[in-house]
Amino acid sequence: MIFIRYENWKSYLRYYPFTSLLLIANLVMFFILTFNGGSTNNGTLLEYGAVTNGEPFRGEWWRYIAAVFLHNGFDHLFFNSFGLLVIAPPLERILGTFKYALLYLLSGILGNIVSVSYYDKIGELTLLVGASGAIYGVYGAFLYIALFQRNMMDEASRKMLYTLLIMGILFSFAPGIGMVAHLSGMVGGFFIYGLLIRLGKQRQM
Repeated sequence: MIFIRYENWKSYLRYYPFTSLLLIANLVMFFILTFNGGSTNNGTLLEYGAVTNGEPFRGEWWRYIAAVFLHNGFDHLFFNSFGLLVIAPPLERILGTFKYALLYLLSGILGNIVSVSYYDKIGELTLLVGASGAIYGVYGAFLYIALFQRNMMDEASRKMLYTLLIMGILFSFAPGIGMVAHLSGMVGGFFIYGLLIRLGKQRQM
């Protein structure tokens, strides 16, 4: 089962350096938000990089990256951090740190871009933060592995992945959840992974 973590903290930091860095960055930004107006305060979120289609902030490209590291409340941070801490690490071992970082960030950015486009199309003002698009990009990459690289994932891990995906997709339709970011991040991760594995040799778990 690749989704169960057996490592101690020292080994975790050595095996998964970028995942560890992401977790630290998310926590640091959460505390910065908390002590500068609150992580659920829209003004604070906008100040530190939330994505919005509202003026005068729309079109500021850096927000599409910064928003991946911001979270709206502790619950939001907790659920994304759990997925990052437990589910994501094997992908860093499979792809290598650089390609894994590329997939994570591109999936998150893509989720934000598609979400803003969607809300523009329906004429609704939005404010977006969170690592969900990036984490669903990781899920999308694992879906590619489960479907096309079956020798790299055991049956128990495949079943767990499918369960997580079904629950995650259903959860995405709940009120207040970034459905578009989740789904576009997942689709993006699926195809980005397929491209990345053609650009170099993979590691085996």
